Amino acid sequence: MSNFKIGNGIDVHAFKEGDYVIIGGVKIPTNKGILAHSDGDVLLHAICDAMLGALALGDIGIHFPPSDDKYKNISSMILLEKCNGLINGKGYKVGNLDCNIVAEKPKISPHSVKMRENISNCLGINIEDISIKATTSEHLGFTGREEGILATATVLLERIQ
Repeated sequence: MSNFKIGNGIDVHAFKEGDYVIIGGVKIPTNKGILAHSDGDVLLHAICDAMLGALALGDIGIHFPPSDDKYKNISSMILLEKCNGLINGKGYKVGNLDCNIVAEKPKISPHSVKMRENISNCLGINIEDISIKATTSEHLGFTGREEGILATATVLLERIQ
């Protein structure tokens, strides 16, 4: 068994009417909401998928199906905590994360430190091991038309010694 595992995750959510979005566990005021079964935290969903994928444990929809009402409006911080428990139970921990968020709005950079703090506290890793970058799609595609938001995450898991 390898001492290191790499996983990638991606998540997309459509916007709906609303006045805030939750990204990285941070409630950001904006002129949109997220269409989702849970709180729709696209960043944390991508991170969960990366963590699960690194150990071939499936994806977030398998572990927390949108058809199950117990996950209705659940905080994705809880889902991230549960995914962390799953990988810890398999003998691994998150070594580092590299994430991207693609959206015209809201602006991410004013909130990225708080997002990193939330993730750091949840996973029990150093904030220096978490990168969150944001970009626009230059008004191209669904993100450019402000119809939705996309996030990607790459994770390195390390065997717990």
